[in-house]
Amino acid sequence: MTGSFRRAGMTFYMRNGDIVARVSKSMEKRSNSLGQFVSRQKMRHTVALWHALTLCKPMFTQHKTAYQGFISMANRLPVVYVPKTGSDASLLLPEIPVSEGTLPMVSQRLEGSALLTNLKASDLGRGEELLLYTAEQLVDGRTPRVRFSVRTVARSEMTEVEGCLALTSEEFADAMKGWALVRVDGERCSTQAIVTRCTYYQQFTTDAALQAAAKSYGGLTE
Repeated sequence: MTGSFRRAGMTFYMRNGDIVARVSKSMEKRSNSLGQFVSRQKMRHTVALWHALTLCKPMFTQHKTAYQGFISMANRLPVVYVPKTGSDASLLLPEIPVSEGTLPMVSQRLEGSALLTNLKASDLGRGEELLLYTAEQLVDGRTPRVRFSVRTVARSEMTEVEGCLALTSEEFADAMKGWALVRVDGERCSTQAIVTRCTYYQQFTTDAALQAAAKSYGGLTE
């Protein structure tokens, strides 16, 4: 055994060839400064988003693991504050990353009932496919959650708008959903993030939301 590990309130470590156990539970109140609380809330939400996204087997090819890639890219997302009772909540934010790779990024925007891109039909290689990631904000009781899904888009589904490919459907007018179109060629993909009109998350970014969430965790410390 190298190092130490904790189990059931005990810490076990090696000393002079013997395994030593000691109580690892501290009676001291856990520090919860403003900076610490903001960092914990940010990581809590990032992990919740990752767990929801993993069902779609996202590709993040520029890091040692897909999880590391997602965590690195998600660091730029706004911080959302939720009470302790909703600690597993997840919220639909603009720019949630869904992939990271070396293929050229596809610029995307929502307009009316269409998802417009800067991608031309001639840009797509013979073996390339397009994956459409959909994120939907669900409000189930008191705990909001994001549900992700992914599907392959046939080229016949896409239409040309001003010389570039677009997807058109009334679905793209839904203000509780977001999308990202990812280019995939074997083990390669483009780097893409969700575009959305959803503003539901904004109520969880205010100072009042921060204070309410902090209070549910016992308040902030100096």
